[in-house]
Amino acid sequence: MPNYLKPPFVTSRIVNPLISTLRLAPVLGTRGRRSGEWRRVPVNVLELGDSIYLVAPRGYTHWARNLLANPEVELRRAGRTERFQAQPVPVEARLPLISAYLEKWGGNGGVKEQFGQLPDPADHPAFRLVRSP
Repeated sequence: MPNYLKPPFVTSRIVNPLISTLRLAPVLGTRGRRSGEWRRVPVNVLELGDSIYLVAPRGYTHWARNLLANPEVELRRAGRTERFQAQPVPVEARLPLISAYLEKWGGNGGVKEQFGQLPDPADHPAFRLVRSP
């Protein structure tokens, strides 16, 4: 099993739903890899130039595994929902993304500590989001 840092109960059952409901962060929608049902979770989005990326600081999270199984996603932000195809970023191309992600989000909710617990870029799936037609 790939490395994964399970979020604390308070994060997964209270904080994340509250953030999603109050629209305090972008919300990623993925299809469950087994159930096929839509799953939603708040995420930190990384924009570099014209590209949009998602990086999983906790490792192979459920949303990351869902994207690997089904790359069709929805991203709700600023009151709009957009559809994307998630393209996995190869391990050898992740380090610059992780550095940029840490620069932008490293002070947010233990992100830096999560990368410290899983220092290998191979432990952090990353995806480039390409708008669906």
